[in-house]
Amino acid sequence: MTKFETTCKGTIMRYRHFTFAFIVLAALIAISCTKPAQTEMTEKNDTSMSTLVKSGSIEANGLHYYYEMHGKGEPLLLLHGGLGHIGMFGPVLTEFAKDRLVIAVDLHGHGRTSLGSRHVNLVDMGNDMALIVKGLGYDSLDVIGYSFGGGVSFRFAAQHPEMVRKLVIASAPFAQNGYYPEMLPQQAMVSAAMFEMMKETPMYKSYAAVAPDSTEFPRLLDEMGNFMKLPYDWTDDVKKLTMPTMLVYGDADMITLDHITKFYHLLGGAQQDAGWQREHMSKNRLAILPNLTHYEVFMSPAFADVAVRFLKGEEKAGVWGEVE
Repeated sequence: MTKFETTCKGTIMRYRHFTFAFIVLAALIAISCTKPAQTEMTEKNDTSMSTLVKSGSIEANGLHYYYEMHGKGEPLLLLHGGLGHIGMFGPVLTEFAKDRLVIAVDLHGHGRTSLGSRHVNLVDMGNDMALIVKGLGYDSLDVIGYSFGGGVSFRFAAQHPEMVRKLVIASAPFAQNGYYPEMLPQQAMVSAAMFEMMKETPMYKSYAAVAPDSTEFPRLLDEMGNFMKLPYDWTDDVKKLTMPTMLVYGDADMITLDHITKFYHLLGGAQQDAGWQREHMSKNRLAILPNLTHYEVFMSPAFADVAVRFLKGEEKAGVWGEVE
């Protein structure tokens, strides 16, 4: 087992050992204007995060988003899951940063980004990402979003398709009915009433370690709970994803397999046999990763591998007769 795989496995096991409170809150991960002002740009030389080159705060529609830049190369926007923050990606972020400039953002109310007075809303955050990217000096870039961050990535790409070169959506549905039915009542239970149960969980402790005001956590629970109660169906918006798009799920995800295949069909994938010379191959891709749940995908080396290969365009396995 490689050091990367060992680190990932250890982090996954810490997430697995939560009680019912975590299981309910893990459901949060599931979906889930003036010119921006860039502030507090700092150079970083922290050897414990050797890929980190800059961090700062940038304004978008009244919110001050915390962001980090890792590595160097072509820009890649990376968005985390619900009740997480940039740090939840761990060594997966490092893999992305090997040959890319990763722009990782703490989403609204998460990590080092305050809640403010605005309600949590994926459509609004999609527009915020456009302002952030432009404010950092980029006209377009690739995007990877996991779960809650996958929903933000969907909205960003659908609302600003000219800004997204390639898109990777991991473990996120395009409609609320994409979850297994038993997940919806669990999501509806999320509120500030759970705060006392959360105090000893790594989810709260990681938030409290970086948040500008850790007393906002109960209000964040209320915001996320209210947000997830709202029904949505973005079927008509899937066709707005005109850029090459990859969908990534675990084979034991909280998104149903029927929904996953419908998503891929809506993107134009799996309409017919691709052909001997791949002449009918869709530009979009679907990856269902074995032996992974929703709560493990974001830390999996397999996720990093398929996403990197897709972004690089290294997908063709070879043609019979051309392989020695």
